[in-house]
Amino acid sequence: MARKAVCCGLSSLELMLIVLFLLMTGITIGLITVLAINLNSQTPEPEEPTPSVPPPENPYLIGVGRADCTGPVADVPLMGYANPDQTAGGIHTRLFSRAFIVDDGSKRVVFVNADIGMVSQRLRLEVLKELELKYGDLYRQENVILSGTHTHSGLAGYFQYTLFIITSKGYIKSSIQPIVNGIVKSIDVAHKNMRPGRIFVSKGEIVGSNLNRSPHSYLNNPEEERNRYKSNTDEQIVTLKFTDLDGDGMGVFSWFAVHPVSMNYTNRMVSSDNLGYASYLFEQEKNIGYLPGEGPFVAAFATANSGDVTPNTRGPYCINTGERCDYLNSSCPIGGTRMCVAFGPGNDIFDSTRIIGENIYRKAKELYGSAKQELRGSVHAAHQWVNMTDVTVQLDSTHSVKTCKPALGHSFAAGTIDGGGDLNFTQGAVEGDPFWDGIRDALLGAPSKEIQECHNPKPILFSTGEMNWPFPWHPDIVDVQIITIGSVAIVAVPGEATTMSGRRIREGVKQELEKNAAFTNSEVVITGLCNIYTHYITTYEEYQVQRYEGASTIYGPHTLSAYIQHFRGLARAIAEGKVGELPKGPEPPFFSNLFSLLGEPPVDRSPENTTFGDVLQQVHPVYKVGEVASVTFVAGNPRNSGEMRDKTFVTVEKFHNSTSTWEVVHTDASWETR
Repeated sequence: MARKAVCCGLSSLELMLIVLFLLMTGITIGLITVLAINLNSQTPEPEEPTPSVPPPENPYLIGVGRADCTGPVADVPLMGYANPDQTAGGIHTRLFSRAFIVDDGSKRVVFVNADIGMVSQRLRLEVLKELELKYGDLYRQENVILSGTHTHSGLAGYFQYTLFIITSKGYIKSSIQPIVNGIVKSIDVAHKNMRPGRIFVSKGEIVGSNLNRSPHSYLNNPEEERNRYKSNTDEQIVTLKFTDLDGDGMGVFSWFAVHPVSMNYTNRMVSSDNLGYASYLFEQEKNIGYLPGEGPFVAAFATANSGDVTPNTRGPYCINTGERCDYLNSSCPIGGTRMCVAFGPGNDIFDSTRIIGENIYRKAKELYGSAKQELRGSVHAAHQWVNMTDVTVQLDSTHSVKTCKPALGHSFAAGTIDGGGDLNFTQGAVEGDPFWDGIRDALLGAPSKEIQECHNPKPILFSTGEMNWPFPWHPDIVDVQIITIGSVAIVAVPGEATTMSGRRIREGVKQELEKNAAFTNSEVVITGLCNIYTHYITTYEEYQVQRYEGASTIYGPHTLSAYIQHFRGLARAIAEGKVGELPKGPEPPFFSNLFSLLGEPPVDRSPENTTFGDVLQQVHPVYKVGEVASVTFVAGNPRNSGEMRDKTFVTVEKFHNSTSTWEVVHTDASWETR
């Protein structure tokens, strides 16, 4: 059979088709290229933006962890307003401990932020004991900072000094143990999850979410100093962004100066308050598909120099008349300090908590998304124990001053605009009251002349440094501590520094660090309520006014100067590489035979003609959006429920018709449930 072979000859039609095909292919490729360029220019930045610089050759090892630290949500006093009758009677949100570990290959630091009022010395010592049992000397007092968010709606009962024992109904084992377990577990989780990563720092401002509650005291600071700042509160928020080497988010840590007292003294529900809600919002956004308190991303929000700062931005009014409170002493003509209360910005305490929390979260989210300044360099930790009752401060070459044994002034009993005292004390008292002084002398003894002179002009109400039964009423030995990660320094302040006090501490630490070129343009952040609680830290000038914060500065008028001296010493040791030469200082006590003043929970008995689990008020079959579903049932005292960490008292479940299954959409950790 004959075959016709065709080699290279093409007909004119075939040639035309090939030319058209090539032409169309070129046009198509061109259009695709243009389309791709246009699409790329319109696509928003990914949530985890790719940094403009490659990761460092020796990246940090980073671990983040979170754990439930909620204790018994009934009968136990709430810690913050010093009112033993303000006891827990429900749960608004769960309380969590959040841990961050950073390792530079040779040194390691741990920073923990827990949803509690403050860290007590006893709590810290018990946590360190547990860490030593698990990890030896890997995590110890030098490189572990424990801080509390300062929510006033966390549980009390974890102190070993008498003043706090009285206001907390004693040392309550069922309250402190969940906190210890939660903190240790959060560190465990962070330890197990450590992997190479990167850290970025950014800062911005949040305006309208804090208010100075003692502006008269602030105005007593030197005018020249005040003129350096545009506000009588710190509106700055500093944020650390943690990612792995692929740029995937691991966590965020933010500092902002605000008191978590949006849930005020009338509240009876355990709550993490405004800073806790900021954490909740950030974690819920990042941990898609997880219930609150679950998921890998951890968001911590710590309070900074918030000693004189309230979130109640409408300011103080007399709740019985609607008039403004007296400016100098924050009291009302009828009802005194108890009637002078600050509110806002919301319609009630829940709404105010939501608004302040959202404001903080939104700014932190913005800073997280735009963070580009990467931290590089070594990790350092410096710690000392200091006897704060006997510190000599050298003011200049010829003058020195000393701190005092602890004491509280009359204005301590007046409270603040966030929660005033019940008795006829007022803020700004620079003279004693013969009536109350007489009662004090009869019951507790009069303050010595030495302590009165040392604390001048404070009129002493309780000379706690001279009161030692059944245990000392206040601590003598106090932790001072700094950790640095690259150019960021975290100063662990063992109390509540006022706005200007925090600024002076930051300035002093920054000056010492920047003597070493490695800390050029360092960022110093204040973290309050760390390691041990010593009430307030005002400036010398604010102390003279003797409002609540000054009256609660327990080591006398030179307390701030003593802290600055010690923090400068720690910073200098870090900058000069001489941390190992720092004296350890006198170790704090660990008291035995602590006792509880809280009785055992009564045996649970159901009401007559009911049994446990009976529903007394049933939910409706149908609800409209925005309505509240409420159910009432017969149950026991939550204190009889045993350990309730990582559990829930209630679930809200959604039925899926397609699979005939129920899905848990809310727990008692959810904002939507109470």
